[in-house]
Amino acid sequence: MAANWTTFRELLLPGGLTGRRAVESELRRAVREGRLKPGTRLPSSRDLADQLGVARGTVTSAYTQLIGEGYLEAKRGSGTTVTAACDWPNTFPATTDQSRPWRYDLRPGLPALSAFPRDGWLQATRTALTALTADDLGYPDPAGFAPLRKELADYLGRVRAVAAHPSDVVVVSGAAQGISLLGRVLRATGHTSVAIEEPSHYGAADMLRSHGLTLHRIPVDDKGIRVDALSTADTRAVLVTAAHQFPLGVVLHPDRRRALLDWARERDAVVIEDDYDAEHRYDRPATGAMQALDPGHVAYQGSTSKVLAPALRLGWLVLPPGLREAVVERKRLDDLGSGTLHQAALAQLLRSGGYDRHLRRTRQLYRARRDALLDEVTRVRPDWTPIGVAAGLHVVLRLPDGTDDRDLSARLARAGINAPPLSDYAHEPTFPGLVLGYAATTPDRLRRAVQEMGELC
Repeated sequence: MAANWTTFRELLLPGGLTGRRAVESELRRAVREGRLKPGTRLPSSRDLADQLGVARGTVTSAYTQLIGEGYLEAKRGSGTTVTAACDWPNTFPATTDQSRPWRYDLRPGLPALSAFPRDGWLQATRTALTALTADDLGYPDPAGFAPLRKELADYLGRVRAVAAHPSDVVVVSGAAQGISLLGRVLRATGHTSVAIEEPSHYGAADMLRSHGLTLHRIPVDDKGIRVDALSTADTRAVLVTAAHQFPLGVVLHPDRRRALLDWARERDAVVIEDDYDAEHRYDRPATGAMQALDPGHVAYQGSTSKVLAPALRLGWLVLPPGLREAVVERKRLDDLGSGTLHQAALAQLLRSGGYDRHLRRTRQLYRARRDALLDEVTRVRPDWTPIGVAAGLHVVLRLPDGTDDRDLSARLARAGINAPPLSDYAHEPTFPGLVLGYAATTPDRLRRAVQEMGELC
């Protein structure tokens, strides 16, 4: 009797497969080439055996092997499915494309998105929405939702020692918009250049350059930005990551802070303080924001991207009086203001203590992940020296002198490991290194990633 094919979950594989290794190889290839997408449910072992004309044990053995390799997963009642962790192409280009899937994505800058406080955010949204008036649902104040500006001023004063009145705070759509607004306002008010740290994040540099500002790259050492080198640059603006330098992780030394602010007063300059991940610290006490030492010359910037999630697109600026009006007007012309609903929800999360509770939980989570990464590096590659480990969401691994970090990163990329080279963040390379984010990866996966990196290197 002919088989009743309507009962089958079909899976098209080449005919003539006779052994376990052949079946296993074709399934593995289908996953790697993307023909079997993450979450795809496979036929039962009996169904696939009937389709291929092989013994059921052949398919069962192939499934078992691929489950062990991480290509497939089996759950009681759900059958066998392709695991999301294996959605990668057969070959990898030698670039760190953030849009592509990776077996291990260790790029810096991502928090643990799976730890986002969904219940807390949902409750905050419901509470905030109930409290909003009909007028609140109209076009927003381009400076930001007033209750959020109040909560941010209170929070930043308590946690970061920022000296701010709610009227000093401007809510923006993430740190990128904050940098963009400041760049355009500086250009419009006569600035032609901005100094940046070397090394530093290329995104901020590209943003400032796109607004017609020339960049002066100022080297960073173990005490932070070299203010003596800054003093020789023909500029009246500088972007710094004082609390946790990106990517090297050093804290700007108190003497350098004072020297930097003296420089700003002497030149009537603007210091843009990007406080991108200062709340995350593990082995050292908190360092207050530089803004409190001179609110008239420091523009302070922060966002929810490293504490909650980049998808919220919420950030803030605390501005000197001379910049606030121009920035708010530029914000109004850009987008008429950030969305009120997300602002109201964040205000409620701050007011209720939910933001602090989430931060307390994730500090413990990230410390455990950092420790797992560092322990495995020490075990597998003791010649790789971790730098900037006391705080933040990433670590720099200094490689042995003479290593080509771009070549190493490309080799790792071909194996599905996204480990950006330090050279990507420097105009003039200082020493070879890898910049590894650990917050978004579980301890077990971090250990496996380091083990594979050690084998490939």
